[in-house]
Amino acid sequence: MDPSEMKSETELLENRLSKKDFAKMQTLFLLPEVKQPVSMMKEEFVDKVSSLVGRGTKDEYGELFDKVDVTREGFVDWDKLTSFLLLELNEKDEHSKSTVVPQWKPLKVLPMSHKEPIQSIVYLRNTNRYLSISKEGQLGIWADGFTLQKTIRIVTDSVKLKDLWVTSLVLLPNVNKIAVGFTSKEICFYDLLSKQEFSCQYKILDLEHTPLSMDYWYNPTDADEAVLSFGDLGGEVNGMCFTTALIALFERPTTTVEQDSVITIKWQELVNGNHKCCYVVRHKGHGKSWVRRVRYLGNLDAFISCATSNVNSIVLAWKEKERMPLRTTAIHIGKGTNDFDYHPGLNLIASAGIDNKVCLWNPYVISKPVGVLRGHMASVIAVQFIVSKKQLLSFSKDKVLRVWDVHHQLCIQRIAGVFPKCMEFHMVLYFDEEHGRLLTTFNNQITLLEAKQEIGQRVTSHAKVVSCVLYNQLFKQVISSDADSTIIYWMIDTGQKIKQFTKCHGDAEISTMALDATETRLFTGGTDGTVKVWDFNGHCYHKLNAGLDQAVEISQILMLKRTVLVLGWERMITVFRMNSFTQFFVQPSEWKGGVQHQNDILCAAILPPQTLATGSYDGEIIIWNNNTENARYKLHPDGTGTLKSKSDSELLKERKTSIPPRTSSASSGKFSPSVVFSESDAECNYTVTRLIFLEARKSLAAGDAADLVSCGGLGLVRFWSTTRICLGAEFIAHRDAGSIIMTVDKTGQYLITGDIDGWVKVWDIQEYCLHCTDSVINQPPALLTTFQPHVDCVTHLETCVHNGQLLLTSASADCSVALSHISGSIVGIFGQEEHWRINDIIGEAGVWNSQLTGYREQSPEEDSHSVTTPEEISAGKNSPKLAQDLPEQARDSDLEIMGQPTLTNPWQNTILWKRYQESKKEIDHKPAAWKESQSSIGTFSWLHIEDLSSVYELEKPDFVTNPHRYFGEKPEKKSPDPPEIHVISETVKAAFDEKSLFPRDILQSEHKARRSHRQHGSRLCQKPGHTQSRKPKASSSAVFRP
Repeated sequence: MDPSEMKSETELLENRLSKKDFAKMQTLFLLPEVKQPVSMMKEEFVDKVSSLVGRGTKDEYGELFDKVDVTREGFVDWDKLTSFLLLELNEKDEHSKSTVVPQWKPLKVLPMSHKEPIQSIVYLRNTNRYLSISKEGQLGIWADGFTLQKTIRIVTDSVKLKDLWVTSLVLLPNVNKIAVGFTSKEICFYDLLSKQEFSCQYKILDLEHTPLSMDYWYNPTDADEAVLSFGDLGGEVNGMCFTTALIALFERPTTTVEQDSVITIKWQELVNGNHKCCYVVRHKGHGKSWVRRVRYLGNLDAFISCATSNVNSIVLAWKEKERMPLRTTAIHIGKGTNDFDYHPGLNLIASAGIDNKVCLWNPYVISKPVGVLRGHMASVIAVQFIVSKKQLLSFSKDKVLRVWDVHHQLCIQRIAGVFPKCMEFHMVLYFDEEHGRLLTTFNNQITLLEAKQEIGQRVTSHAKVVSCVLYNQLFKQVISSDADSTIIYWMIDTGQKIKQFTKCHGDAEISTMALDATETRLFTGGTDGTVKVWDFNGHCYHKLNAGLDQAVEISQILMLKRTVLVLGWERMITVFRMNSFTQFFVQPSEWKGGVQHQNDILCAAILPPQTLATGSYDGEIIIWNNNTENARYKLHPDGTGTLKSKSDSELLKERKTSIPPRTSSASSGKFSPSVVFSESDAECNYTVTRLIFLEARKSLAAGDAADLVSCGGLGLVRFWSTTRICLGAEFIAHRDAGSIIMTVDKTGQYLITGDIDGWVKVWDIQEYCLHCTDSVINQPPALLTTFQPHVDCVTHLETCVHNGQLLLTSASADCSVALSHISGSIVGIFGQEEHWRINDIIGEAGVWNSQLTGYREQSPEEDSHSVTTPEEISAGKNSPKLAQDLPEQARDSDLEIMGQPTLTNPWQNTILWKRYQESKKEIDHKPAAWKESQSSIGTFSWLHIEDLSSVYELEKPDFVTNPHRYFGEKPEKKSPDPPEIHVISETVKAAFDEKSLFPRDILQSEHKARRSHRQHGSRLCQKPGHTQSRKPKASSSAVFRP
């Protein structure tokens, strides 16, 4: 017997049964003719189920019955059976998770933006950003890819700048604020949604002691209920309990105060209960020891705090009634504790002991720990639970990180020797469990350990996070790129990998891609600040210096007819003109419209022939005339702002001296010096991540229809009218999902959105926001379907039409590229072992097919009205031959987006193409009438296009009607006899001699040489001393003697 079969036979019966087996069992319990569920006794269950399933013995089914019937009622039904199976599978899954050892990527050292030790790190989920604050008040803002966006100096007017000392920072997510504690005995609250980001809104003054640690909790079911707790240097734990947090944290003073001014509150006013919306509870259970860590636990209604003293090392303060004194219980640990964490599922407290031990405590049983984790050789300074895996992270003073299995109380991983070397250091440990990122600080340095994706049985397309996906209609291929600078080409018909190119941008990540109009050139943008132009054989033709030799983050490449726009890292548009593509290295040109945005431009869209829209991080959208490159007007949700221009030449000079910190690439290992920005960021929920023009509404946009769609922060989608210059509609597509992305099909009927959790939604926008008024529409369009093709953040979406069906390709941070039908049915994952046949599985019966019958693939000939060939791009000029082939109207067109040329499809020579043609023989391919397919949109919409006239039957030529006259058999003619060949003896008239063999000049030279030789020999014979018996020496002329 095969060993795998022997192993399967030794497993429990419930683990060997398949879905089909359970489906068979269900037919025994849920009979269609019986309304009540069927129950079975043990003997009946064993006989019927074993005979029906046909797997396992009767004894095993008897044991299964006993496991299900835990109450010993003598019978089982379908509810009992399914409950047992769910519990068994859940326990098995939990056990497998806890025993999985995390796999980490190589340690990364992030750019140094702080001068003093870092005090706190927090994650802003709504905007996918991280904040770090250091002792001197320097606030670093990090993008999701850990590129430093900017640094801001947090200040307070209570002390001088040189005396400023920040002790801690905490995030208030339900009210979009942060609270910062200072050694000046004050806590300041900064608003994240103000026009000037991080502007101070509240200030609590005259605290009794300096706040050392802070924590914030809010009720997920009632966001008005919140608690801000802090521990100070005097050993006191204070809790500010808010009752109307969403309305206001504190009451405004009765005196007249300006709306944007800072509200100052005396600490004693809160202690005395002068504010109705906030009250204070406090205790002094740690004596005079500094409170190192504090936390409020909502499920226990208790404050937990720790100190580095052997008495009252951990204090639990129970909040029994509102505004009543706290009841405290204390845990004593030898030498004290540096840190603690709490696991709500296990109800355990983990303490980081100075005595090198990590202890696990039950908050209700504090006499002794329920577990002690030994292994560290130095004082433990930080601990944090991995809640989902029931594991624990601990870090000791000798720079050793350990991962513990809490259930078995065993160390399953030890990491040492990779952290920065330093003798004395202040350390902060922050683990972002949602993204698997462990951030550790060593004084002013931040290091990142990122967990690898747990693949398991999940299929992946790339080894790293997929950043972009495109569809090449010409070759019927899907192109994807990842963070490891790898590009892969896939066949859409089967999902099979065609070719792969690695290290396209070296060690830099590929952040975005774009195809030119011919779809034979691929443009890739990397975090090294360059854009490269490739053919499909992996040859690089050009390298565009977008970042001016600096590492920058490119978010989009927009291909136009005469220019290439590169965006993502600064306030101006970087433009490359096609006529400059004459050398391998191409430098950017100057954008004539100057700098109009107040923050970094993230995306852009084009509406032929000349309307360009750009969106920035602060939510600002500017509409440009692409021909003149001048800004026309600005769109913003708050409706404020004016256009201010700054020339590109001025900004280029600035760029050569300094690059904003957000351009630093953590992945490439090249760090730019930090630059402190004095300008404040705009509202985070206004961030524009995608812009799309609805070209199908071009004729309607002349009225009041919305023709521009944007999406971004807080899951918001907005519809704009560029004619009325107003916001037409706004709705939340993905609630509590942070930043989202989107795409729209070419007909403008479907809007597809994707979020950070891997969910995709399809909306019907064909009739949405066709009439913009003064009031903004908040009702969302019809939601057609919701599905989850990925388990992590959706990074890119692209629609494509294949065989008359609308498909969706999606890229994700889970390293996969998925192909789905617009209805939500997933075709497959590119790279999966089993190849699909898209002609067999594409499309679904019903309403979706009827809605999509109008789709057909557009051939290159149909869109060749404004094209440039790959050779033209390389040469930097237009092809005169192509211009001659086009009609005059097309040559004079000012259409800005390039079309597609008439090229031969290589797939027509493949077996797959032949099979495809055979499968379509039974389908009628009669093209739609011109009057039905003619579009009223575009530059050539005024042209009158109609059906071709019927072709009259031509008179057949005579050789076709009478082939026998031309191709019939003719009588054979006798060929003439060949001439007689004479015998050589009869033809040779004379014998061969020298005159017939050699030219005349050679014979004359030979004759002269002979005569000279004879004369020379006669002179030698006449000289004395020479006798006749002596022979003369041979000369060279002797060889010519006859």
